[in-house]
Amino acid sequence: MGDAGVAEEDLHIFRSRFASVPVPDNITLPEFVLQDAQKYSEKVAIVEAATGKAYTYGEVVRNVQRFAKALRSIGLRKGNVVVVALPNLAIYPIVSLGIMAAGGVFSSVNPQSLESEIRKQVEDSEARLLVANEVAFDKVKDLGIPVITVGDDIIPDSINWEELLHAADRAGQADIQDPVTQSDLCALPYSSGTTGTSKGVMLTHRNLVSNLCSTLFTVAPEMIGHVCVLGLIPFFHIYGITGICCSALRNKGKVVVMGRFEIRAFMDALIKHEVTFAPIVPAIMLAMVKSPVVNEFDISRLNLKSVMTAAAPLAPDLRAAFEEKYIGVQIQEAYGLTEHSCITLTHVDPRKGHAMAKKNSVGFILPNLEVKFIDPDTGISLPKNTRGEVCVRSQCVMQGYYKNREETERTIDESGWLHTGDIGYIDDDGDIFIVDRIKELIKYKGFQVAPAELEALLLSHPSVEDVAVFSLPDEEAGEIPTACVVIRKDAQEKEVDLINYVASRVASYKRIRALHFVDSIPKSASGKILRRLLREKYQGEKK
Repeated sequence: MGDAGVAEEDLHIFRSRFASVPVPDNITLPEFVLQDAQKYSEKVAIVEAATGKAYTYGEVVRNVQRFAKALRSIGLRKGNVVVVALPNLAIYPIVSLGIMAAGGVFSSVNPQSLESEIRKQVEDSEARLLVANEVAFDKVKDLGIPVITVGDDIIPDSINWEELLHAADRAGQADIQDPVTQSDLCALPYSSGTTGTSKGVMLTHRNLVSNLCSTLFTVAPEMIGHVCVLGLIPFFHIYGITGICCSALRNKGKVVVMGRFEIRAFMDALIKHEVTFAPIVPAIMLAMVKSPVVNEFDISRLNLKSVMTAAAPLAPDLRAAFEEKYIGVQIQEAYGLTEHSCITLTHVDPRKGHAMAKKNSVGFILPNLEVKFIDPDTGISLPKNTRGEVCVRSQCVMQGYYKNREETERTIDESGWLHTGDIGYIDDDGDIFIVDRIKELIKYKGFQVAPAELEALLLSHPSVEDVAVFSLPDEEAGEIPTACVVIRKDAQEKEVDLINYVASRVASYKRIRALHFVDSIPKSASGKILRRLLREKYQGEKK
């Protein structure tokens, strides 16, 4: 590394302008999140907007304990992985916290994924159990491990959630031989990281508790019990489970759960449940501004204080249109990554009376975090107002990628710095701007799409000789996966045939949205695809 031999104090290391916050020891994530929940035992913790199904804090605590005990009674041991293939449901946080409380490791998967994609994660994580509902059951029933099913239907060849919990209730007190500690793994989400393939991110109770302590430092005591958060971002995403569910439950707020976005139901839920905070994506903000359906609602009845958009950049004209229509609703942009247990930078600054960091910045450095910007070629750290790769160091940094030492060492250096693969800079006021990505991930409606995966798939087609997949900006989706393909001279296929070839083999968000036949793919001397050149060429044509 270029900084070798340079004393730490000589490096350009940036820290929060706020005092560090204490992180409690010897407390697991479920204990931390549900601390003092009994004082709020009658208060609704989670409610489904569509069905009205709800759990009070008392019921959450009781069911987390019951599920943990039930898991141990059927043989789950500390460190065993449980893969959860569920859509956003009120029961989701209970399932995940119950797994963690039992000493298990919660590994979420998109229930819309194909059977082959889920199988890959189950096998890679060496999972012992699956949790699914009736929709995902067909995809997971033949993966060779027991499946616990939630929902009203009794599904043959699965373990029914209610029956499992009742059996555990009758079983008397299970003694825990192996107590759960803060250094134990509790979550194994899968992320593409800075390179294309999906990898298990090892997170401990300490990682996630630390992240919550840093992100929640602005919550004033009088806000406890009064926050109402929209739970629309997928809970299988680290932001959904940590940034929404765990944060809201820690603050004894209410999570209003929505399984999918539909503008009428969305506006109705915001007004009916008096949602105060809505983490969303730019595509939803676009609908809030442009959809004629919004005019059916009296938006003066909204109790919305702020929206947070992460996962994709926000266009300045969309921000301006939103601010004009929803007067007084703050727009916060945030930046986070799975490898850092969720949110890394954010906006609300209590010293400015909850004023914002600058528009289009992703905010300031949270307490307990260190950030530096390095020259990607030399590794030397850079002063403020100078663009470099964003690196972060804190107790939130993952333990590494599961069974993947090489990728771990590429991502976390000897000094504990997590290299994010994003390019950014910090200005004179301590606000951070993300300007580009070294890594090539495409963010389609907030979902990660790895170009390498789609390239490999297209290359498997007998008529394809070479291929490059890259992103193009899109107002609604943020970015769309686009392909350039060198096709065999005698091939009969049209562009649409290859688009359909990919579509039939991947989850819908991974589909190629535009495809061009080309004579050759631009590459560097070392053979790397020069996606930037393709992006610039086709972006120019799009205009």
